[in-house]
Amino acid sequence: MPGIGIGWRASARLGAAIVTVGALTTTAVAAAAAPVRHPGLGTGRVVTAGSAAAARQLLPAPMRAIPKLTDRQLAGQRVIYSYLGLRPPARLLYLIRHGEAAGVIFFSGNISSAAQIASVTKELQQADASSLNPVRLPLLLMTDQEGGNVRRLPGAPAMSEKQIGQAAHPAVQARAAGTGAAANLHAAGLNVNLAPVLDVYRTAGNFIDQFGRSYSRNPDKVSYLGVDFIKTQQAGGVAATAKHFPGLGAAARNQDTDAAPVTLNLAASTIRGVDELPYEAAIAAGVKLIMVSWAIYPSLDGIHPAGVSIPIVQGELRQRLGYGGVTITDALEAGGLRSFGSIGNRARLAARAGMDLLLCAAQTVGEGVHALDELQSDYADGKLSGPVFRASVSRILALRATLPG
Repeated sequence: MPGIGIGWRASARLGAAIVTVGALTTTAVAAAAAPVRHPGLGTGRVVTAGSAAAARQLLPAPMRAIPKLTDRQLAGQRVIYSYLGLRPPARLLYLIRHGEAAGVIFFSGNISSAAQIASVTKELQQADASSLNPVRLPLLLMTDQEGGNVRRLPGAPAMSEKQIGQAAHPAVQARAAGTGAAANLHAAGLNVNLAPVLDVYRTAGNFIDQFGRSYSRNPDKVSYLGVDFIKTQQAGGVAATAKHFPGLGAAARNQDTDAAPVTLNLAASTIRGVDELPYEAAIAAGVKLIMVSWAIYPSLDGIHPAGVSIPIVQGELRQRLGYGGVTITDALEAGGLRSFGSIGNRARLAARAGMDLLLCAAQTVGEGVHALDELQSDYADGKLSGPVFRASVSRILALRATLPG
């Protein structure tokens, strides 16, 4: 959840290794085996999370054809890189030219002016057009431009989500924020915004509210304002990212997932009736990406943080809510992940849970390469399901094909 300041990160605690779709762990089965309706498939049929039908529901519809790629290129389509400073390093340009990158996230330290970042994004897209790259679709070039205190670029949206929610005409302001964010990012050559935040905050000054990052305590209000932002931003050619599923609005002020593991002891009925409600609206509105939080939700999965949880990613998000778009992790280098080994191990756990894009936000290209190496190895030796892996790549390529480059 890159958000506050240049080095803002999120954290998580990953549990034991988890298995791929169709072969759920005992924990996952216990949490996700109950029949659920999948509204995104048209038939509304009932399936279980561990069934073959559930695995097929992870496939994008329609499928995006995958060009002939090496295992390394296939793995690279799932990695978002970052770097330090104002110029992209040669190593990153090499990876992009050779089809081993899905995109790049930018922080304030990467940006000195609108003209400078526009020059950088043009250089990156030109590298992506290399004849050595079989994909040659627009890179996913992203940043956090939520509004208020959380902005990487100067300019719109100036108002925070809380200010929008408290405005005399909040829907008008939400639409203006989405339009402004799209125009601002598009002018800089960026095509993905890691916004809006759809967390429903509970108490004044808590983790989400202290920086004005939530529209409201009312889930209905968060829902319609989030939809207004999403629709106007995406109409302007910039993909929206709803975050942080299934919701961080109940986190106390000191429950920062950047610094330490966070457990939110909420009833499943509360999560579904309050925290997930804005995501249902966002999915119906066609949001293109959803970021999953690193908090632990014991009523949904007693062991794993959301971003590495099969019951949450595949059960709650894919099946119960019917989401067929692209999922993206929070920052893999999160401090709360120290007990779970290397970046490569974290990448494997997230991919096995069903996350599509892996966000490597430590501002070093080497971090992304560690994730790439692990994904390539696990795909090649069958530790990650081949069909599910390729379904993730297909979703990502379908997204990239809709965006300007």
